[in-house]
Amino acid sequence: MHLIFRTLLLLLTARRRRPSLDLFETSSLPMRVLPTDLDFANHVNNGMYLSLMDLGRFDLMIRSGFWKLMRRKGWGPVISNETISFRKSLEPWQRYSIETKIIGFDERAIYFEQRMVVDGEIYASAFIATRMLSKNGPVSSEEIFEAVGRRPPEDLVLPEWIADWRANVALPGTRRPAPHAWAA
Repeated sequence: MHLIFRTLLLLLTARRRRPSLDLFETSSLPMRVLPTDLDFANHVNNGMYLSLMDLGRFDLMIRSGFWKLMRRKGWGPVISNETISFRKSLEPWQRYSIETKIIGFDERAIYFEQRMVVDGEIYASAFIATRMLSKNGPVSSEEIFEAVGRRPPEDLVLPEWIADWRANVALPGTRRPAPHAWAA
């Protein structure tokens, strides 16, 4: 909820004020660090980076037209895995951009790489696995390609390490037990 106003502003203005994008292009969303993004150390809180990156994914989906298609079909995006690495802190009032790119698909997920960039330098980088859900359950990548009316570019190949990462950090599916017990 803490980014509700920025999210609403983005939803209302992304298509009108910024050029359209292809779903497989890179979105670059210019931003500025606001006081509400800061923690007690006076830099952007680690959890805030991931919340701000939501805006970058929204920007790509809206400007590519995928947002409208997704809403028409009753699909909703959810995150299934994410990991982030930090290099430098974003500080009060600093200008930066959120760079967002789809880096691949598998049968269950769409994978994004997102970066916080200041003057051409990466401050933070994240990899995010997302899924589309409908009232009938998960939406397959094949259903997404069919709805979009095209396949991803042939050179869009999911890096092998991403599949390993996903397998190593995944929790059991919701229909399988996931008991809370620390391993010895």
